[in-house]
Amino acid sequence: MELSEFDAADEASATAVARVWAEVDGWVNAIVTGRPFGSVDALAAYAGALAAQWTPADLEAAVAHHPRIGARVAGPDAAAAASRREQASMTSAGDDVVGAIAEGNARYEERFGRVFLIRAAGRTPTEMLAELDRRLSNDPETETREATAQLAEIALLRLRETFADASTPEREEQE
Repeated sequence: MELSEFDAADEASATAVARVWAEVDGWVNAIVTGRPFGSVDALAAYAGALAAQWTPADLEAAVAHHPRIGARVAGPDAAAAASRREQASMTSAGDDVVGAIAEGNARYEERFGRVFLIRAAGRTPTEMLAELDRRLSNDPETETREATAQLAEIALLRLRETFADASTPEREEQE
């Protein structure tokens, strides 16, 4: 998708695109009503500034739609496809790491009452497991801040990936 398409899209279409980035209603609405942005950098800066204001309630709403790390993500929608891409490294994880992540997920959910959230893109299964183990020792307030920061990283990564194909050098050379 090109940013100009997003900027010009009707409200429902733009909302559907932004909702894949993060299921935070106020954030999505602000992005949609803030159009046009003119550049991906301007959109990302605006989205990042808004994400810095997310509350624990925003985190809880968004996390309700995120799969567990290591879980098989099903579904044909864009959010499921994004999760599958982001967790692609889990397909090469050994049974011991998969089992340890599943056990850690259960401990995390028992301790914090929500799924463990981490930007999986660019991380190995072992790195994600180490972060899960480390974050299990956080107090609830610290963990909420860390999880919210991870949600923002995921959202901004997804935002930029939405427009990445439109700005590749190969495409610009063809025009």
